[in-house]
Amino acid sequence: MASEKVSLTLDEDVLSSARNLVGRRGLSRYVNRAVRWQVQRDGIAALLEDLDKEFGPVDPKAMEEVRTEWPDPAPKANRRRSA
Repeated sequence: MASEKVSLTLDEDVLSSARNLVGRRGLSRYVNRAVRWQVQRDGIAALLEDLDKEFGPVDPKAMEEVRTEWPDPAPKANRRRSA
């Protein structure tokens, strides 16, 4: 896969944390994976928005049935808090 060199501006604390995790030589791969992940999330969000526009929101009863059948596998202590 082809790659292209770019210049990015990052918050100092974010850059420092990333470098501490992966080292200087692993930074490009780390940032590439993070951007790829975000692009995928944004694509899924756009698809869900389009589906909501076309078919309306998911029935809350159906969502509750799904949550009952497929509970969150993460223990409550490990779940991220929403901002």
